[in-house]
Amino acid sequence: MRRSARLLVPALAALIAVSACQRREAETDTQQTGAPAPATETPLTYQSETPYAAVELTLPETIKDQPQLVSRLYREGVDELATFNEGAQADRTEFGGAEDLPPYAKEITWTETAETDGLISLARTDYDFTGGAHGNTLYSAMLWDKALDRPVRADTLFAPGADMARLDQALCTAINAAKKARDPSAPTIRPGGTDWACPKAASTPYALAASTTPGKAGGLTFLIGPYMVGPYAEGSYEIVLPLSTFQNLLGPEYADQFAGQPTRVGDVTPRG
Repeated sequence: MRRSARLLVPALAALIAVSACQRREAETDTQQTGAPAPATETPLTYQSETPYAAVELTLPETIKDQPQLVSRLYREGVDELATFNEGAQADRTEFGGAEDLPPYAKEITWTETAETDGLISLARTDYDFTGGAHGNTLYSAMLWDKALDRPVRADTLFAPGADMARLDQALCTAINAAKKARDPSAPTIRPGGTDWACPKAASTPYALAASTTPGKAGGLTFLIGPYMVGPYAEGSYEIVLPLSTFQNLLGPEYADQFAGQPTRVGDVTPRG
């Protein structure tokens, strides 16, 4: 009887090992033949809060079908916010960890301004607070080629060697009209002014303006932050110029993305 038991123990051990092996093989087969795990989507928002800074990134829902664009904006935004956090911590350390030093803040918000058959236009607003009486607002923009999955440079949108003087003058005139509408006593600004000056169109962030023609852009929206054309209290400006002011300046690669008229012109700065 003891001899039978001795023979039974190795047999049971071998049976357990075989069963375990078969179970692992079955699990492997299931993993290989089952439906693949869905690809991880890049988030559209990011937030972080530390004793040194609160930071936030927001991307528009409308670009979810452009994964390369979303990935790029998210990655670059998070990296930028991480650098801002490091700077906030370094400043706090320099001040000896003073408890009365308020946390810094940075918010990056991307919004879609218009979409054509081949382009997506995005405007970026940065709100930065690094102490002082108030924060600061900065603007930038991006044009995205949907077919090529890459940004469009200004020297590609406009024809090489294009004479931008007419567009510069149109922008200057529109800015002055907007300033006077807000404050009739506001001084007129000019190119090369000493206190405040009209900006160059090519060096001012711009986004596409929606058109009355579907699938096209009807103009450009110039994004002018505080301090650019007047004191901080004057605020920012969003100035739309119609296609007629720059149509002959467009390069051949993207000229067909423009047609019609913008749905609004002049000062379209959001209120409230």
